[in-house]
Amino acid sequence: MLLVLSALAVAVVSIPLAYLAIRMSEAGSATITDELFTTRVARLATGTVGLAAVVTAGCLVLGAGSAFLVTRTDLPARQVFGVLAALPLAVPTYIAAFAWRSTVDGFTGFWAAAVVLTLCSYPYVFLPVAAALAGGDPAQEEVSHALGRGRWRTLTGVTLPQIRPALAGGALLVALYVLSDFGAVSVLQADTFTRAIFIALDLGFDRTGALVLSSVLIALTVLVLAGETASRRRAARYAHLGGTGRPPARLRLGPARWLAAATLLAVAGLALGVTATSLTQRLTAGVSRPGAWSEVAAAASNSLWLSLSGAALTMLLALPLGLLVARAPGPLTGALERLGYLSHALPGVVIGLSLVFFGINVAYPLYQTTAMLALAYAALFLPLAVAAVAGAAAAAPPVLEDVARSLGRGPLTVLRTITVPLTLPGIGAGTMLVFLTCMKELPATLLLRPTGTDTLATELWRNTTVAAYAAAAPYAALLVALSAIPTWLLAARSGVLSRDARS
Repeated sequence: MLLVLSALAVAVVSIPLAYLAIRMSEAGSATITDELFTTRVARLATGTVGLAAVVTAGCLVLGAGSAFLVTRTDLPARQVFGVLAALPLAVPTYIAAFAWRSTVDGFTGFWAAAVVLTLCSYPYVFLPVAAALAGGDPAQEEVSHALGRGRWRTLTGVTLPQIRPALAGGALLVALYVLSDFGAVSVLQADTFTRAIFIALDLGFDRTGALVLSSVLIALTVLVLAGETASRRRAARYAHLGGTGRPPARLRLGPARWLAAATLLAVAGLALGVTATSLTQRLTAGVSRPGAWSEVAAAASNSLWLSLSGAALTMLLALPLGLLVARAPGPLTGALERLGYLSHALPGVVIGLSLVFFGINVAYPLYQTTAMLALAYAALFLPLAVAAVAGAAAAAPPVLEDVARSLGRGPLTVLRTITVPLTLPGIGAGTMLVFLTCMKELPATLLLRPTGTDTLATELWRNTTVAAYAAAAPYAALLVALSAIPTWLLAARSGVLSRDARS
Protein backbone atom coordinates (compact mmCIF):
# COMPACT_ATOMS: atom_id res chain seq x y z
CA MET A 1 0.00 0.00 0.00
CA LEU A 2 2.76 2.43 0.90
CA LEU A 3 4.60 1.56 -2.31
CA VAL A 4 1.55 2.23 -4.47
CA LEU A 5 0.72 5.51 -2.71
CA SER A 6 4.36 6.61 -2.90
CA ALA A 7 4.48 5.87 -6.62
CA LEU A 8 1.31 7.94 -7.13
CA ALA A 9 2.80 10.82 -5.11
CA VAL A 10 6.01 10.79 -7.14
CA ALA A 11 3.99 10.62 -10.37
CA VAL A 12 2.01 13.71 -9.33
CA VAL A 13 5.08 15.80 -8.51
CA SER A 14 6.85 14.56 -11.67
CA ILE A 15 4.37 16.30 -13.98
CA PRO A 16 6.89 19.14 -14.60
CA LEU A 17 9.50 16.54 -15.58
CA ALA A 18 7.05 14.96 -18.00
CA TYR A 19 6.39 18.37 -19.54
CA LEU A 20 10.12 18.91 -19.90
CA ALA A 21 10.55 15.54 -21.62
CA ILE A 22 7.66 16.20 -24.05
CA ARG A 23 8.94 19.61 -25.03
CA MET A 24 12.48 18.35 -25.43
CA SER A 25 11.32 15.57 -27.75
CA GLU A 26 9.47 18.13 -29.86
CA ALA A 27 12.59 20.26 -30.24
CA GLY A 28 14.63 17.59 -32.03
CA SER A 29 18.13 16.29 -31.35
CA ALA A 30 19.87 18.70 -33.73
CA THR A 31 18.40 21.77 -32.04
CA ILE A 32 19.16 20.40 -28.59
CA THR A 33 22.77 19.67 -29.56
CA ASP A 34 23.23 23.20 -30.92
CA GLU A 35 21.85 24.70 -27.72
CA LEU A 36 23.68 22.35 -25.37
CA PHE A 37 27.30 22.27 -26.51
CA THR A 38 28.16 25.94 -26.20
CA THR A 39 30.60 27.96 -24.14
CA ARG A 40 27.64 29.74 -22.53
CA VAL A 41 26.25 26.50 -21.10
CA ALA A 42 29.72 25.56 -19.85
CA ARG A 43 30.07 28.96 -18.19
CA LEU A 44 26.65 28.67 -16.58
CA ALA A 45 27.42 25.15 -15.36
CA THR A 46 30.69 26.32 -13.81
CA GLY A 47 29.01 29.26 -12.11
CA THR A 48 26.05 27.24 -10.83
CA VAL A 49 28.13 24.33 -9.51
CA GLY A 50 30.66 26.70 -7.99
CA LEU A 51 27.96 28.70 -6.25
CA ALA A 52 26.31 25.55 -4.88
CA ALA A 53 29.67 24.24 -3.62
CA VAL A 54 30.69 27.52 -1.94
CA VAL A 55 27.30 28.05 -0.29
CA THR A 56 27.05 24.44 0.89
CA ALA A 57 30.54 24.58 2.42
CA GLY A 58 29.78 27.89 4.10
CA CYS A 59 26.48 26.59 5.47
CA LEU A 60 28.16 23.48 6.85
CA VAL A 61 30.70 25.61 8.72
CA LEU A 62 28.17 28.15 10.04
CA GLY A 63 25.35 25.68 10.67
CA ALA A 64 27.34 22.92 12.34
CA GLY A 65 29.52 25.36 14.27
CA SER A 66 26.51 27.30 15.56
CA ALA A 67 24.70 24.09 16.49
CA PHE A 68 27.67 22.78 18.47
CA LEU A 69 28.14 26.04 20.35
CA VAL A 70 24.44 26.33 21.18
CA THR A 71 23.86 22.73 22.28
CA ARG A 72 27.18 21.44 23.63
CA THR A 73 28.96 24.39 25.27
CA ASP A 74 28.39 26.84 28.12
CA LEU A 75 27.71 29.64 25.62
CA PRO A 76 25.99 32.57 27.35
CA ALA A 77 22.36 33.20 26.32
CA ARG A 78 22.40 30.06 24.19
CA GLN A 79 18.59 30.07 23.80
CA VAL A 80 18.74 33.54 22.28
CA PHE A 81 21.48 32.47 19.90
CA GLY A 82 19.46 29.37 19.02
CA VAL A 83 16.58 31.55 17.87
CA LEU A 84 18.90 33.97 16.05
CA ALA A 85 20.57 31.09 14.19
CA ALA A 86 17.20 29.80 12.96
CA LEU A 87 15.58 33.14 12.03
CA PRO A 88 17.44 33.70 8.70
CA LEU A 89 15.25 30.92 7.34
CA ALA A 90 12.34 33.38 7.59
CA VAL A 91 14.02 35.89 5.27
CA PRO A 92 13.32 35.27 1.56
CA THR A 93 16.52 35.41 -0.43
CA TYR A 94 15.18 38.07 -2.79
CA ILE A 95 14.39 40.36 0.18
CA ALA A 96 17.87 39.85 1.61
CA ALA A 97 19.39 40.45 -1.83
CA PHE A 98 17.48 43.72 -2.27
CA ALA A 99 18.53 44.84 1.22
CA TRP A 100 22.21 44.09 0.64
CA ARG A 101 22.27 45.62 -2.83
CA SER A 102 20.58 48.81 -1.64
CA THR A 103 22.99 49.05 1.31
CA VAL A 104 26.36 48.13 -0.25
CA ASP A 105 27.39 49.84 -3.48
CA GLY A 106 28.34 47.46 -6.27
CA PHE A 107 27.09 44.41 -4.37
CA THR A 108 26.46 42.12 -7.33
CA GLY A 109 27.91 39.01 -8.94
CA PHE A 110 28.99 35.55 -7.83
CA TRP A 111 30.43 36.32 -4.40
CA ALA A 112 27.57 38.64 -3.51
CA ALA A 113 25.10 35.85 -4.25
CA ALA A 114 27.26 33.39 -2.29
CA VAL A 115 27.21 35.65 0.78
CA VAL A 116 23.45 36.22 0.72
CA LEU A 117 22.57 32.57 0.03
CA THR A 118 24.92 31.33 2.76
CA LEU A 119 23.50 33.72 5.35
CA CYS A 120 19.91 32.80 4.42
CA SER A 121 20.44 29.04 4.03
CA TYR A 122 22.68 27.92 6.91
CA PRO A 123 19.64 27.24 9.16
CA TYR A 124 18.96 24.24 6.87
CA VAL A 125 22.09 22.73 8.45
CA PHE A 126 21.77 24.31 11.89
CA LEU A 127 18.31 22.94 12.71
CA PRO A 128 18.86 19.21 11.99
CA VAL A 129 22.39 19.22 13.46
CA ALA A 130 21.21 21.04 16.59
CA ALA A 131 18.42 18.50 16.98
CA ALA A 132 20.89 15.62 16.56
CA LEU A 133 23.34 17.10 19.06
CA ALA A 134 20.68 18.03 21.61
CA GLY A 135 18.99 14.63 21.38
CA GLY A 136 22.12 12.50 21.31
CA ASP A 137 22.86 10.08 24.13
CA PRO A 138 26.28 10.79 25.70
CA ALA A 139 27.04 7.12 26.47
CA GLN A 140 29.19 6.57 23.37
CA GLU A 141 31.18 9.74 24.02
CA GLU A 142 31.69 8.75 27.66
CA VAL A 143 32.98 5.35 26.56
CA SER A 144 35.40 7.07 24.20
CA HIS A 145 36.69 9.29 27.01
CA ALA A 146 37.01 6.27 29.30
CA LEU A 147 39.21 4.57 26.71
CA GLY A 148 41.63 7.49 26.86
CA ARG A 149 40.57 9.42 23.78
CA GLY A 150 40.78 13.18 24.02
CA ARG A 151 38.07 15.66 23.13
CA TRP A 152 39.21 16.07 19.50
CA ARG A 153 39.36 12.32 18.79
CA THR A 154 35.98 11.85 20.47
CA LEU A 155 34.52 14.68 18.40
CA THR A 156 35.83 13.34 15.09
CA GLY A 157 35.49 9.65 15.86
CA VAL A 158 32.21 9.50 17.80
CA THR A 159 30.19 12.73 17.73
CA LEU A 160 30.54 13.51 14.02
CA PRO A 161 29.52 9.99 12.91
CA GLN A 162 26.45 10.29 15.15
CA ILE A 163 25.32 13.53 13.52
CA ARG A 164 26.51 12.62 10.03
CA PRO A 165 22.99 11.92 8.69
CA ALA A 166 21.88 15.37 9.86
CA LEU A 167 24.93 17.00 8.25
CA ALA A 168 24.38 15.16 4.98
CA GLY A 169 20.67 15.92 4.92
CA GLY A 170 21.20 19.61 5.62
CA ALA A 171 23.96 19.90 3.03
CA LEU A 172 21.76 18.22 0.43
CA LEU A 173 18.90 20.63 1.09
CA VAL A 174 21.25 23.60 0.81
CA ALA A 175 22.78 22.39 -2.46
CA LEU A 176 19.38 21.75 -4.02
CA TYR A 177 18.09 25.10 -2.77
CA VAL A 178 20.99 26.94 -4.37
CA LEU A 179 20.53 25.09 -7.66
CA SER A 180 16.89 26.18 -7.78
CA ASP A 181 17.14 29.69 -6.30
CA PHE A 182 15.88 32.46 -8.53
CA GLY A 183 15.37 35.49 -6.31
CA ALA A 184 18.87 36.21 -5.01
CA VAL A 185 20.76 35.37 -8.21
CA SER A 186 18.33 37.48 -10.23
CA VAL A 187 18.61 40.53 -7.99
CA LEU A 188 22.40 40.21 -7.63
CA GLN A 189 22.98 39.38 -11.32
CA ALA A 190 24.87 36.13 -10.76
CA ASP A 191 25.22 33.94 -13.85
CA THR A 192 23.41 30.71 -12.99
CA PHE A 193 21.02 28.43 -14.81
CA THR A 194 17.91 29.75 -13.06
CA ARG A 195 18.58 33.36 -14.05
CA ALA A 196 19.46 32.32 -17.61
CA ILE A 197 16.25 30.28 -17.87
CA PHE A 198 14.17 33.24 -16.72
CA ILE A 199 15.89 35.59 -19.18
CA ALA A 200 15.38 33.12 -22.03
CA LEU A 201 11.67 32.88 -21.29
CA ASP A 202 10.88 36.43 -20.21
CA LEU A 203 13.06 38.46 -22.55
CA GLY A 204 14.14 36.21 -25.38
CA PHE A 205 11.04 34.02 -25.75
CA ASP A 206 13.52 31.17 -26.26
CA ARG A 207 11.52 28.22 -24.94
CA THR A 208 13.85 25.61 -26.42
CA GLY A 209 16.91 27.22 -24.88
CA ALA A 210 15.17 27.44 -21.51
CA LEU A 211 14.20 23.77 -21.68
CA VAL A 212 17.74 22.71 -22.55
CA LEU A 213 19.11 24.70 -19.62
CA SER A 214 16.48 23.14 -17.35
CA SER A 215 17.58 19.68 -18.50
CA VAL A 216 21.18 20.46 -17.61
CA LEU A 217 19.99 21.64 -14.20
CA ILE A 218 18.21 18.32 -13.68
CA ALA A 219 21.40 16.49 -14.66
CA LEU A 220 23.32 18.45 -12.03
CA THR A 221 20.67 17.52 -9.48
CA VAL A 222 21.05 13.85 -10.36
CA LEU A 223 24.80 14.13 -9.82
CA VAL A 224 24.28 15.79 -6.42
CA LEU A 225 21.83 13.09 -5.37
CA ALA A 226 24.15 10.34 -6.62
CA GLY A 227 27.03 11.81 -4.66
CA GLU A 228 24.97 12.05 -1.48
CA THR A 229 23.74 8.47 -1.92
CA ALA A 230 27.26 7.15 -2.50
CA SER A 231 28.46 8.86 0.67
CA ARG A 232 25.90 7.15 2.88
CA ARG A 233 26.99 4.40 5.21
CA ARG A 234 23.99 2.17 4.79
CA ALA A 235 24.94 -0.23 7.55
CA ALA A 236 25.41 2.46 10.17
CA ARG A 237 22.97 2.76 13.06
CA TYR A 238 22.87 5.73 15.36
CA ALA A 239 21.12 4.36 18.43
CA HIS A 240 21.33 5.23 22.09
CA LEU A 241 23.44 2.92 24.20
CA GLY A 242 21.73 3.85 27.44
CA GLY A 243 18.23 3.00 28.48
CA THR A 244 17.34 6.55 29.45
CA GLY A 245 18.33 9.81 27.83
CA ARG A 246 20.72 12.07 29.68
CA PRO A 247 21.98 15.51 28.71
CA PRO A 248 25.46 15.51 27.18
CA ALA A 249 28.18 17.20 29.19
CA ARG A 250 28.78 20.82 28.27
CA LEU A 251 32.19 21.88 27.06
CA ARG A 252 33.47 24.78 29.15
CA LEU A 253 34.91 27.41 26.86
CA GLY A 254 36.38 29.64 29.56
CA PRO A 255 37.20 33.14 28.29
CA ALA A 256 36.57 31.94 24.73
CA ARG A 257 32.82 31.77 25.44
CA TRP A 258 32.60 35.54 24.95
CA LEU A 259 34.50 35.31 21.68
CA ALA A 260 32.11 32.58 20.55
CA ALA A 261 29.13 34.73 21.53
CA ALA A 262 30.57 37.71 19.64
CA THR A 263 31.10 35.54 16.55
CA LEU A 264 27.53 34.24 16.58
CA LEU A 265 26.25 37.77 17.16
CA ALA A 266 28.23 39.00 14.14
CA VAL A 267 26.80 36.22 11.96
CA ALA A 268 23.28 37.08 13.11
CA GLY A 269 23.95 40.73 12.43
CA LEU A 270 24.97 39.98 8.87
CA ALA A 271 22.13 37.55 8.30
CA LEU A 272 19.37 39.61 9.91
CA GLY A 273 20.64 43.09 10.69
CA VAL A 274 21.19 44.34 7.14
CA THR A 275 17.72 43.23 6.06
CA ALA A 276 16.06 44.57 9.21
CA THR A 277 17.78 47.96 8.88
CA SER A 278 16.88 48.28 5.20
CA LEU A 279 13.24 47.32 5.82
CA THR A 280 12.97 49.74 8.73
CA GLN A 281 14.32 52.60 6.64
CA ARG A 282 11.93 51.84 3.80
CA LEU A 283 8.99 51.29 6.14
CA THR A 284 9.43 54.64 7.85
CA ALA A 285 9.17 56.26 4.44
CA GLY A 286 5.50 55.30 4.48
CA VAL A 287 3.18 53.49 2.15
CA SER A 288 3.15 55.13 -1.25
CA ARG A 289 -0.58 55.68 -1.64
CA PRO A 290 -3.81 55.69 0.44
CA GLY A 291 -5.57 52.42 1.06
CA ALA A 292 -2.39 50.37 0.79
CA TRP A 293 -2.67 48.85 4.28
CA SER A 294 -5.93 47.12 3.32
CA GLU A 295 -4.14 45.70 0.29
CA VAL A 296 -1.32 44.47 2.53
CA ALA A 297 -3.87 42.72 4.76
CA ALA A 298 -5.54 41.10 1.74
CA ALA A 299 -2.18 39.92 0.41
CA ALA A 300 -1.29 38.48 3.81
CA SER A 301 -4.60 36.60 3.98
CA ASN A 302 -4.02 35.17 0.49
CA SER A 303 -0.47 34.15 1.39
CA LEU A 304 -1.64 32.29 4.48
CA TRP A 305 -4.42 30.46 2.65
CA LEU A 306 -2.32 29.46 -0.38
CA SER A 307 0.61 28.38 1.81
CA LEU A 308 -1.62 26.28 4.05
CA SER A 309 -3.17 24.62 1.00
CA GLY A 310 0.27 23.89 -0.45
CA ALA A 311 1.59 22.54 2.85
CA ALA A 312 -1.46 20.29 3.31
CA LEU A 313 -1.19 18.75 -0.17
CA THR A 314 2.57 18.35 0.14
CA MET A 315 2.31 16.51 3.46
CA LEU A 316 -0.50 14.32 2.12
CA LEU A 317 1.78 13.21 -0.73
CA ALA A 318 4.88 12.97 1.47
CA LEU A 319 3.42 10.81 4.25
CA PRO A 320 3.42 7.45 2.41
CA LEU A 321 6.82 8.08 0.82
CA GLY A 322 8.38 9.13 4.12
CA LEU A 323 7.01 6.07 5.89
CA LEU A 324 8.21 3.83 3.05
CA VAL A 325 11.72 5.29 3.25
CA ALA A 326 11.84 4.65 7.00
CA ARG A 327 10.17 1.24 7.09
CA ALA A 328 11.12 -0.44 3.80
CA PRO A 329 14.47 0.85 2.53
CA GLY A 330 15.72 -0.67 -0.68
CA PRO A 331 16.57 0.06 -4.31
CA LEU A 332 12.98 0.75 -5.37
CA THR A 333 12.30 2.96 -2.36
CA GLY A 334 15.54 4.83 -2.95
CA ALA A 335 14.63 5.38 -6.61
CA LEU A 336 11.22 6.80 -5.68
CA GLU A 337 12.78 9.06 -3.05
CA ARG A 338 15.36 10.38 -5.52
CA LEU A 339 12.75 10.97 -8.22
CA GLY A 340 10.89 13.14 -5.74
CA TYR A 341 13.99 15.30 -5.39
CA LEU A 342 14.36 16.10 -9.10
CA SER A 343 11.57 18.67 -9.34
CA HIS A 344 12.92 20.34 -6.20
CA ALA A 345 15.96 21.55 -8.16
CA LEU A 346 13.95 23.03 -11.01
CA PRO A 347 13.42 26.79 -10.80
CA GLY A 348 9.91 27.85 -9.93
CA VAL A 349 9.47 29.45 -13.33
CA VAL A 350 9.94 26.07 -15.04
CA ILE A 351 7.56 24.38 -12.59
CA GLY A 352 5.05 27.15 -13.22
CA LEU A 353 5.28 26.94 -17.01
CA SER A 354 4.99 23.16 -17.00
CA LEU A 355 1.82 23.31 -14.93
CA VAL A 356 0.41 26.09 -17.13
CA PHE A 357 0.87 23.71 -20.07
CA PHE A 358 -0.65 20.85 -18.05
CA GLY A 359 -3.63 22.95 -16.99
CA ILE A 360 -4.40 24.28 -20.45
CA ASN A 361 -4.00 20.98 -22.31
CA VAL A 362 -4.91 18.29 -19.77
CA ALA A 363 -6.65 19.65 -16.66
CA TYR A 364 -8.25 22.91 -17.74
CA PRO A 365 -10.73 23.08 -14.80
CA LEU A 366 -7.71 23.30 -12.47
CA TYR A 367 -6.02 26.10 -14.42
CA GLN A 368 -5.46 29.22 -12.28
CA THR A 369 -6.95 27.64 -9.18
CA THR A 370 -5.62 27.15 -5.68
CA ALA A 371 -5.31 23.41 -6.38
CA MET A 372 -2.92 23.98 -9.29
CA LEU A 373 -0.72 26.31 -7.24
CA ALA A 374 -0.75 23.79 -4.37
CA LEU A 375 0.43 21.16 -6.86
CA ALA A 376 3.33 23.44 -7.84
CA TYR A 377 4.27 23.84 -4.17
CA ALA A 378 4.16 20.06 -3.74
CA ALA A 379 6.46 19.52 -6.73
CA LEU A 380 8.90 22.09 -5.38
CA PHE A 381 8.94 21.17 -1.70
CA LEU A 382 8.09 17.46 -1.42
CA PRO A 383 11.67 16.51 -0.31
CA LEU A 384 11.41 18.81 2.72
CA ALA A 385 8.31 17.01 3.90
CA VAL A 386 9.61 13.51 3.07
CA ALA A 387 12.80 14.11 5.04
CA ALA A 388 10.85 15.24 8.10
CA VAL A 389 8.43 12.29 7.99
CA ALA A 390 11.17 9.74 7.32
CA GLY A 391 13.32 11.05 10.15
CA ALA A 392 10.48 10.89 12.66
CA ALA A 393 9.35 7.45 11.50
CA ALA A 394 12.90 6.09 11.67
CA ALA A 395 13.18 7.28 15.27
CA ALA A 396 9.90 5.59 16.28
CA PRO A 397 10.35 1.95 17.41
CA PRO A 398 8.82 -0.39 14.79
CA VAL A 399 8.33 -3.06 17.47
CA LEU A 400 5.12 -1.29 18.50
CA GLU A 401 3.71 -1.81 15.02
CA ASP A 402 4.77 -5.46 15.12
CA VAL A 403 3.00 -5.96 18.44
CA ALA A 404 -0.18 -4.33 17.12
CA ARG A 405 -0.19 -6.61 14.06
CA SER A 406 0.43 -9.66 16.25
CA LEU A 407 -2.71 -8.71 18.21
CA GLY A 408 -4.78 -8.92 15.05
CA ARG A 409 -4.95 -5.31 13.93
CA GLY A 410 -4.97 -4.72 10.18
CA PRO A 411 -2.41 -2.61 8.28
CA LEU A 412 -4.68 0.45 8.00
CA THR A 413 -5.56 0.30 11.69
CA VAL A 414 -1.88 0.04 12.64
CA LEU A 415 -1.08 2.95 10.35
CA ARG A 416 -3.85 5.11 11.83
CA THR A 417 -3.43 4.24 15.51
CA ILE A 418 0.31 3.53 15.84
CA THR A 419 2.47 4.74 12.94
CA VAL A 420 0.93 8.15 12.26
CA PRO A 421 0.71 9.18 15.96
CA LEU A 422 4.37 8.19 16.44
CA THR A 423 5.29 10.24 13.37
CA LEU A 424 3.25 13.33 14.31
CA PRO A 425 6.27 15.36 15.51
CA GLY A 426 7.93 14.91 12.12
CA ILE A 427 4.68 15.66 10.31
CA GLY A 428 4.33 18.88 12.29
CA ALA A 429 7.92 19.93 11.64
CA GLY A 430 7.61 19.11 7.94
CA THR A 431 4.34 21.03 7.66
CA MET A 432 5.89 24.11 9.26
CA LEU A 433 8.94 23.94 6.98
CA VAL A 434 6.84 23.52 3.83
CA PHE A 435 4.46 26.29 4.93
CA LEU A 436 7.44 28.58 5.45
CA THR A 437 8.91 27.89 2.01
CA CYS A 438 5.49 28.27 0.35
CA MET A 439 5.15 31.71 1.93
CA LYS A 440 8.44 32.78 0.35
CA GLU A 441 8.05 31.14 -3.08
CA LEU A 442 7.82 33.64 -5.93
CA PRO A 443 8.09 32.51 -9.61
CA ALA A 444 5.53 29.69 -9.56
CA THR A 445 3.18 31.87 -7.51
CA LEU A 446 3.43 34.64 -10.11
CA LEU A 447 2.48 32.24 -12.91
CA LEU A 448 -0.15 30.05 -11.24
CA ARG A 449 -1.98 32.12 -8.63
CA PRO A 450 -5.74 32.44 -9.19
CA THR A 451 -6.78 35.47 -11.20
CA GLY A 452 -6.99 38.55 -9.01
CA THR A 453 -5.20 36.89 -6.10
CA ASP A 454 -2.10 38.72 -4.92
CA THR A 455 0.24 37.50 -2.19
CA LEU A 456 2.86 39.22 -0.09
CA ALA A 457 5.59 37.78 -2.31
CA THR A 458 4.00 38.84 -5.61
CA GLU A 459 3.14 42.34 -4.36
CA LEU A 460 6.67 42.74 -3.02
CA TRP A 461 8.10 41.72 -6.38
CA ARG A 462 5.73 43.98 -8.32
CA ASN A 463 6.69 47.04 -6.31
CA THR A 464 10.44 46.40 -6.25
CA THR A 465 10.61 45.86 -10.02
CA VAL A 466 9.43 49.46 -10.50
CA ALA A 467 11.68 50.74 -7.68
CA ALA A 468 8.70 51.51 -5.38
CA TYR A 469 10.69 50.45 -2.34
CA ALA A 470 8.59 52.32 0.22
CA ALA A 471 5.45 50.62 -1.08
CA ALA A 472 7.22 47.24 -1.07
CA ALA A 473 8.47 47.56 2.52
CA PRO A 474 5.16 46.70 4.31
CA TYR A 475 4.81 43.52 2.24
CA ALA A 476 8.41 42.55 2.96
CA ALA A 477 8.17 43.28 6.67
CA LEU A 478 4.93 41.33 7.09
CA LEU A 479 6.27 38.42 5.03
CA VAL A 480 9.32 38.16 7.27
CA ALA A 481 7.18 38.52 10.42
CA LEU A 482 4.76 35.77 9.39
CA SER A 483 7.62 33.52 8.30
CA ALA A 484 9.31 34.01 11.67
CA ILE A 485 6.48 32.15 13.47
CA PRO A 486 7.05 28.71 11.87
CA THR A 487 10.79 29.34 12.06
CA TRP A 488 10.56 29.82 15.83
CA LEU A 489 8.46 26.66 16.09
CA LEU A 490 11.08 24.75 14.12
CA ALA A 491 13.78 26.03 16.45
CA ALA A 492 11.73 24.91 19.44
CA ARG A 493 11.20 21.52 17.81
CA SER A 494 14.96 21.10 17.35
CA GLY A 495 15.51 21.32 21.11
CA VAL A 496 17.71 24.40 21.19
CA LEU A 497 15.24 26.45 23.23
CA SER A 498 15.18 24.12 26.26
CA ARG A 499 17.20 24.95 29.30
CA ASP A 500 19.27 21.79 29.46
CA ALA A 501 21.55 20.37 26.80
CA ARG A 502 19.41 17.31 26.33
CA SER A 503 16.23 19.20 25.25
